[in-house]
Amino acid sequence: MAWHLSIIVMVTTCLILFSIGEQSSQSELLQQLRKQLEYPRQLDAWGSPSSDPCYTKPTAVLAVTCEGNAIRELKIIGDRITKPPKFSGFSVPNVTLSEAFVLDSFVTTLTRLTTLRVVILVSLGLWGPLPDKIHRLSSLEVLDLSSNFLYGSIPPKLSVMSKLHTMTLDGNYFNESVPDWLDLFSNLTVLRLQSNQLKGSIPASIGKAAMLTELALAGNSISGDVPNLGSLNKLEMLDLRDNELDGELPEMPTSVVTILLSKNSLKGEIPEQFGQLNRLQHLDVSFNFLVGSPPAELFALPNISYLNLAANMLSGSLLSSLTCSSTLGFVDLSTNRLTGDLPSCLNGNLNNKVVKFDGNCFSVDPAHQHEAKYCQQSHKGRGSNKDVGLVVTVVGILFIMLVLSLLLMASNKRSCHKVLAEQQFQQKHTQDNSISGMSFEPLVNARCISQAVKLGTQMQPSHRIFSLEELKEATKCFERSAFLGEGAIGKLYKGKLENGTLIAIRCLALHQRYSIRNLKLRLDLLAKLRHPNLVCLLGHCIDSAVDESTVKRVFLVYEYVPGGTLSSYLSGIIPGSLSNRLKSSSILVDEHHMAKLSDYGLSIITEEIYKHEVIGQKKKYLQNDPAEMENLEDDVCSFGFILLEVLMGPKLHEKGGPFILKDLVVSMSTLEERDQVVDPVIIGTSSQDSLSIVVSIMIKCLSIECSARPSIEEVLWNLQYAAQVQTMADSDQRSEVSSQAS
Repeated sequence: MAWHLSIIVMVTTCLILFSIGEQSSQSELLQQLRKQLEYPRQLDAWGSPSSDPCYTKPTAVLAVTCEGNAIRELKIIGDRITKPPKFSGFSVPNVTLSEAFVLDSFVTTLTRLTTLRVVILVSLGLWGPLPDKIHRLSSLEVLDLSSNFLYGSIPPKLSVMSKLHTMTLDGNYFNESVPDWLDLFSNLTVLRLQSNQLKGSIPASIGKAAMLTELALAGNSISGDVPNLGSLNKLEMLDLRDNELDGELPEMPTSVVTILLSKNSLKGEIPEQFGQLNRLQHLDVSFNFLVGSPPAELFALPNISYLNLAANMLSGSLLSSLTCSSTLGFVDLSTNRLTGDLPSCLNGNLNNKVVKFDGNCFSVDPAHQHEAKYCQQSHKGRGSNKDVGLVVTVVGILFIMLVLSLLLMASNKRSCHKVLAEQQFQQKHTQDNSISGMSFEPLVNARCISQAVKLGTQMQPSHRIFSLEELKEATKCFERSAFLGEGAIGKLYKGKLENGTLIAIRCLALHQRYSIRNLKLRLDLLAKLRHPNLVCLLGHCIDSAVDESTVKRVFLVYEYVPGGTLSSYLSGIIPGSLSNRLKSSSILVDEHHMAKLSDYGLSIITEEIYKHEVIGQKKKYLQNDPAEMENLEDDVCSFGFILLEVLMGPKLHEKGGPFILKDLVVSMSTLEERDQVVDPVIIGTSSQDSLSIVVSIMIKCLSIECSARPSIEEVLWNLQYAAQVQTMADSDQRSEVSSQAS
């Protein structure tokens, strides 16, 4: 019996300890959320270390509901209700949370509260794209993130949340199209996306969301037709106000109670089927372009209380025997084209109805009505306006075509002049070169565009902010298998994002302490460096200090280029490091054999790193020798060495560029001994002249079909050739200047 009792005691103790540990973990997560929300005053009740959020008294702005040790509801209503005139997707001081806030990290912490059923986070200044990972809250039933600064698209993975029945994202900045996967929700009853910047049309698939009872998309830029909603047998409220809808009114489900379609561009007549909506209480179709006479049955619906048909193009007369429902309390017929007598049931003195009918052609209250002629000519006037609009449209199109034709003619004229000038230049040099037995044809034929460059013009992904947790997940906590190497500017890791994208992550340990604002400005500048031949910077992650005031480490996330470096592609060996910034090992080759220059522009945030480079185990400060800086460190000269390496193949030694120049001089002497006239075209020239000559050599050499790369002697011959062409061009230019002067 004793051992039975011991087992019972041990099990009970373990359960108690587990319960206490779980409760402590939940409280720690709530405290972490409080820190990430930058300590709003609504969460001051959590400030005491001994306080338990589960036992905090609920208020109108804060509520935490727990069942046992599981948190079921989290409700926080903030006071960041101010909306700036324009929001560009970045932090706004005193309006949103600070620029140090990372929404991805916040959602990661939130999803660790796996037992949540209700999440209400309103007016807290949250900003950024809503991450896909929020779908990890698999038990969630209610999600309300209204009145924040969320933008981009609504994550499609929300549709896998099978228990979600209420989703409210009002008052944000979502600016993509209305989701076309709403029918995938199995229990969604309330969908509110009001006051965003959604565009495009309402997808027809929304008519298959059979459980919907409330659909609110007001205050967006949605256009097109209203889809068929007749199959939504549980829909009670439809709010599509203040959009750009321009189709006709569709038939509505008989269950609908409220229809709000004002401030659109809807056309056509009000469907007769609207007179059969016996549950309808509130109908507002004002400020549209509806025509015809309103159905008489609308006024007699058994539950109708509010009927607003103002500011349309309704015409005709109302039946004198029109019957009004006893529940009808407000009717607005103003600013239409209605004529005749006002029915007696619309007399405002009866049953305390509010009836507005100004701006028509009724026979009553003539002081506030138009003349009968105004409403009788309304159809003709609309036709005239349509004709005028058609004429204006046609004239506008013709004018645009005329302007484009003139621009095209001017462009063709300039192109013709340019082609003629090039032909004259080529003919002249062809004649001059024929005297010396040299042809200019290879240089002319080398003007083809590489297909690899065309491939590089494809659209690159936008720059975004990564969280440290996301990078750890991509690299499996930066394990050894993800490590690619380490250089003078930090360690390099390979990772894989949640969507399968391969990335390269460079960790920069900054030698000087930057403020977050200062570093953000530098990173924004770095993000603008976009080119097909630059390794694309996908985003960054800032690892701030403990006090969050300064930054000592930053992660740069690049696209992963699988083809290796240009140096390994040429020779398969690891070359020695030259004392320059541009070198063949900095050029990567992707799967299309497209060259991309890596680490371009890093001096923007790491100036002190580029001031020195490790050679062996000694530091050689480049700024100490201005001559060396000019001759070897110049980017143009370094680019020339890369081209020479492309032409000559693997380097003979690891001594770099100076040895190549010395080898060229020796080879030139050998050629002179063979009685070949070769002028020293490299020694003594500037880096810009060297670039011009080397580019000419490259075009000449690459235009010759040969099985192997040219030898040193062949390179020198092409150097001589390019130099002679340049000399003749300079001579012609001097002759022309001399003749003009004389």
